[in-house]
Amino acid sequence: MTNNPTNTDNSAPARVPTGSCLGIVQQAIKELGLIHEAYHRSYGYGLRNQLLALFQCASRGNVPGPLATYRGWERAGRHVMRGQKALVLCVPITKQTSDDAIDEDDAPRVFVYRSRCFVLSQTDGEPYEPLDVPAWSEEIALQHLGVKRVSFDHPDGNVQGYATDDGSIATNPVAGLPHKTLFHELAHIILNHAKDKTIPRSVQEVEAEGVALFCCEALGLDGAVYARGYPQRCLGKEALTEQMAQRIITTVHRILSAGRQEDTS
Repeated sequence: MTNNPTNTDNSAPARVPTGSCLGIVQQAIKELGLIHEAYHRSYGYGLRNQLLALFQCASRGNVPGPLATYRGWERAGRHVMRGQKALVLCVPITKQTSDDAIDEDDAPRVFVYRSRCFVLSQTDGEPYEPLDVPAWSEEIALQHLGVKRVSFDHPDGNVQGYATDDGSIATNPVAGLPHKTLFHELAHIILNHAKDKTIPRSVQEVEAEGVALFCCEALGLDGAVYARGYPQRCLGKEALTEQMAQRIITTVHRILSAGRQEDTS
């Protein structure tokens, strides 16, 4: 996901000779692809409830972020901290009726204000651990690329991560595959997607997920099957081109080179 990403000191990667990338990317993407359940496991609260939660966070001093019920946070592997008060949201309640013939889906509903949810900053859980494998280090890569990591404060818990307009990235603490999200957001920054308004959103996401796919496979990390799912869905609207394939491959090389561990053996 992009949020007006900028390239800071990251110029576009050098082009690879024409005709050398398209077949490689096509072959990698055409295998089995799935959409991770993390993209739709959180309830999508409407804009009014998001604003209502935002105002309450401001008055209480809580950092805004994803919303979930007490049980919802437990299912996500986090727990609400002691002493935290639930935020009041406007929720639908099904009215009781004596007409047994009325289907449950058609039963009348009213909206009431209830203390229902907690924001991410009201919960506690395992801290984010930067990716560090024998061949690659996230901290080294971020330093070389001039990218900063910031706290995740997006109100939609289904958003896995985002890149900001100052060249920073954020990862949802309960992201399904944090390392895949890391590569995806780094790609958005390096490819300077927000500044080039001529690139359709679907192309941006195909390129970013393509980068994540190759980075996962190069480092032997799981998640490649989920990195194929979105490109396969989007490529029904946008044909994969040689230029897109070049941008994917050169960005992969840049990310992997930036985080390469020194061989101390």
